Amino acid sequence: MSSVTTQKAVRRSLALPNILTYSRIAAVPVVVGCMYAQSIGGGPLWLRWVALAVFIAAGVTDFLDGYLARAYDQTSAFGRMLDPIADKLLVSSCLLMLAADDTIKGWSLWAAIVILCREILVSGLREYLAALHVRVPVSQLAKWKTTVQLVAIGFLIAGKAGQIILPPTVLIGLTLLWISALLTLYTGWDYFRAGIHHLTEED
Repeated sequence: MSSVTTQKAVRRSLALPNILTYSRIAAVPVVVGCMYAQSIGGGPLWLRWVALAVFIAAGVTDFLDGYLARAYDQTSAFGRMLDPIADKLLVSSCLLMLAADDTIKGWSLWAAIVILCREILVSGLREYLAALHVRVPVSQLAKWKTTVQLVAIGFLIAGKAGQIILPPTVLIGLTLLWISALLTLYTGWDYFRAGIHHLTEED
């Protein structure tokens, strides 16, 4: 690889949209650490507000990185690969932590399991379809699913701290989590159908 090509690759990796994606990945241990310290470590409730603030900031970068990449023509294969990884790391880590601290429990665990299984399935299908040079565009419904999912997790992160201001905080979060799980099943079918279609064609 020439030095010019290397420099271009470095510049693309340090483009603002990618930096925002890096920040979303960096937010994961901060959010999980605050939740762990509060719920399992017996820390003060204000740690949940810190976790929520960082989570919201990370959610905002999810919108901004894509918008800026399109607005300033800074889209790249690296950014397209990294963005869903950052999303999955944030969502999966928070769901696991919420299950560990019993915010998500009982039947609601199935909603979290559906979301996690879909993320794993879609990751595998993306990798398979990428090898065939096939891209499945993100539907508007999938974007709504992501929004509902992030809002649900936000309410659940607030948890007991949020209940001081809004008593049904956890109930609202769990309700939205189930809605997100149902949307997850529906939108996940689009990826599965595309994968089966191209697998059949290949055979």
